[in-house]
Amino acid sequence: MDKRDYYDVLGINKSSSDQEIKGAYRKLAKKYHPDVSTEDNAEAKFKEVQEAYEVLSDSTKRSQYDQFGHQANNGQGFNSQGFGGFDFDINDIFSSFFGGGGGNQRSSNRPRKGSDLQRRMVISFKESIFGAKKKIKVNVHEECSTCHGSGAHSKNDVKTCSKCHGSGRITVEQQTLFGRTRTQAACNVCGGTGKEITKKCSTCHGDGIITKTKEIEVTVPEGIDHGQQIRLEGYGNKGHNGGPTGDLYILFEVKNDTIFERHGDDLVMEAPVTISQAALGGSIKIPTPYGDVKLKIPAGTQSKTTFRLRGKGAPNVRSKRKGDQHVIVTVVTPSNLTKKQIKLFEQLEETDLTDNSSIWKKFKSAFKL
Repeated sequence: MDKRDYYDVLGINKSSSDQEIKGAYRKLAKKYHPDVSTEDNAEAKFKEVQEAYEVLSDSTKRSQYDQFGHQANNGQGFNSQGFGGFDFDINDIFSSFFGGGGGNQRSSNRPRKGSDLQRRMVISFKESIFGAKKKIKVNVHEECSTCHGSGAHSKNDVKTCSKCHGSGRITVEQQTLFGRTRTQAACNVCGGTGKEITKKCSTCHGDGIITKTKEIEVTVPEGIDHGQQIRLEGYGNKGHNGGPTGDLYILFEVKNDTIFERHGDDLVMEAPVTISQAALGGSIKIPTPYGDVKLKIPAGTQSKTTFRLRGKGAPNVRSKRKGDQHVIVTVVTPSNLTKKQIKLFEQLEETDLTDNSSIWKKFKSAFKL
């Protein structure tokens, strides 16, 4: 495809001044930059604009182009490399996208929320079910009470930064793979505050903040599960320049219980029964977090049969609705039998109780017993 005339690309004429060329380029670069543009083929148009500017902004290249057009540079034209080969402040482009201010107008003096904190809290299984009140110690950053956050010995020990002249920002120019760029960065002298401290506060040593240990009472919610967390608003580190305080996140670790396993809001446990209880049926006492209950075991209950106790599980941490408790019955085979017990089992064996079992019939049929 034939290249368009560079002057047409920038919308200028051959008599345009360097300032007019630069102004036209900045306008079009903002319009077609791939990171901010919604135009069709924005990347191709941006490269075209960039290439035209690279040539016309250079007096030597412009002179060659005016004489030979795109046949200059051994007939290959003036191809730019990537998005490089130009000199402009890229923050000027992004300022049009982010609403006027842009990166070069951002101030480190704006209010900023303090950083959040996270702490682990170990609780018992019972505390996870019923909730609790527990205390935790947290090291937080707070505003220095001596200098009230200024970091200076007195208000007379604060002056305007000599490098950034109070703006808090400096222009950094560097050569990168994308060409020569100018970007805005926080001033390395004042740290972006726009102010220098001639005499630092003796308490915080110029930081404006101190580390303080605070004891906080935490309400453990009913039904909190292992790995869940809660947020305590405003219990994190102090904000900057009047910004809000950060938050404290409590991550819970629930100790294992000797009886119950938790699966979501449901609880699972195993209950041992004797052979006679499983065969004849009866009632057994089952522990739940809310007290013991009686569970009816039907006659002929098989090992690993599961029974459900509705509403005896853990409360949901949000809805407070309780889950269920699942009881897995395990038939225990006795050992170390007495002579009397052995005789009774031998008598029982003679009755061949398995003969009418459907499972036993299938087993005998498979092996032709």
